[in-house]
Amino acid sequence: MRRTRQTRETSGMTSDPRARATRGATIPEISDHEFALFQALIKREAGIHLALSKKPMLVCRLFRRLDALKLGSFADYYKHIIHGPDDERKRMLDAICTNETWFFRNEKHFELLRDELAPSWIGAARPGRRSRELRAWSAGCSTGEEPFSLAMVLHDALPDWSIEVLASDLSNRALALAQQATWPLEKSERIPSRYLKRYMLRGTGAQAGKMKASDRIRALVRFDRVNLNESPWPVEGAPRFEIVFCRNVLMYFSPSCRQRVLRRLLACLAPGGFLFLGDAEGLGEPDDRLLPVIPAVYRLRAEPREPAHAGAGVGA
Repeated sequence: MRRTRQTRETSGMTSDPRARATRGATIPEISDHEFALFQALIKREAGIHLALSKKPMLVCRLFRRLDALKLGSFADYYKHIIHGPDDERKRMLDAICTNETWFFRNEKHFELLRDELAPSWIGAARPGRRSRELRAWSAGCSTGEEPFSLAMVLHDALPDWSIEVLASDLSNRALALAQQATWPLEKSERIPSRYLKRYMLRGTGAQAGKMKASDRIRALVRFDRVNLNESPWPVEGAPRFEIVFCRNVLMYFSPSCRQRVLRRLLACLAPGGFLFLGDAEGLGEPDDRLLPVIPAVYRLRAEPREPAHAGAGVGA
């Protein structure tokens, strides 16, 4: 690999899962009853709510598992999941995960980190101390673009700090790709040139058309499978995070699961830490522990909010 430059190359490969799943194969029908069984199972296992309109998507994605197992119907596959090895449940969840992401998705969030939060952390650092520690969590990291975007911004803005970025996802398949830290070169188009030149290597020879994260930021990112619907999470009880990114994940959950996950995310956030959600997501129920910063970004109060009294202000 060598240092990469921005490129305008595009891929000729289709990203349509239906096209890949159906090529040269006949997909069996799924009845409304069978869909309801999978719908309940997926909600129970992952908290994900599939509306009836998602039936074609479910059929296309699960057909890959039917084909791999040489099963002739979705009823047979459901029985295989219920009575077969536990690993098949994880493979089913892998199959239904969307894994849509890109570098520096919602640039305003990364601009906030670079231009406002990092300087404030530097200013608050104790005098005489050469370095500080900062922990960030990318929950629902997909194939790694988000945690590596975080790593680039934090390493560049806080060069003397000890930084750890946890990248987690429900999908083992996505995590395996994220750990490779290698992407098609066309994905470089969304990376600011400053970071692209400093942190990405361009593939040559057999790796032509690809880019790979440099060792210096790969060392900052660690990976773990986390099903946000399960309990406990492997990160609970550990040192808390100053940053939690959980963007475009909660939108797939049922309302009750969404609120439960939000409460647990806040328990993993350090006082004064920042929660980043997707633009189409909200808190659902109001929470006076959270202060809005910019759209979809919230700060956890550094101290519990005191009851208001006559003549007394209420601080953050």
